[in-house]
Amino acid sequence: MGVVEEIRDRLKAAFSPNELEVVDESEKHRGHGGWREEGETHFRVRMRAGAMAGKSRLERHRAVHAALGQDLVGRIHALALDLDG
Repeated sequence: MGVVEEIRDRLKAAFSPNELEVVDESEKHRGHGGWREEGETHFRVRMRAGAMAGKSRLERHRAVHAALGQDLVGRIHALALDLDG
């Protein structure tokens, strides 16, 4: 399973989002810090989930990182998050 699928599966399980888009943007960062030849280093997530309602931006980001877990977050160099309730 690729990292995009892992991210998608873990976020679906944790938040039951109404909308979820996970994009691997690694190729856009070729040659930049953290980029690896095999890719899967830079991701953009857009998620709309009721579970995010009423949370601050920092609380939303922390919730996503907790749901992804250290094992997965440790393999990602950059994670751009667009989160809303």
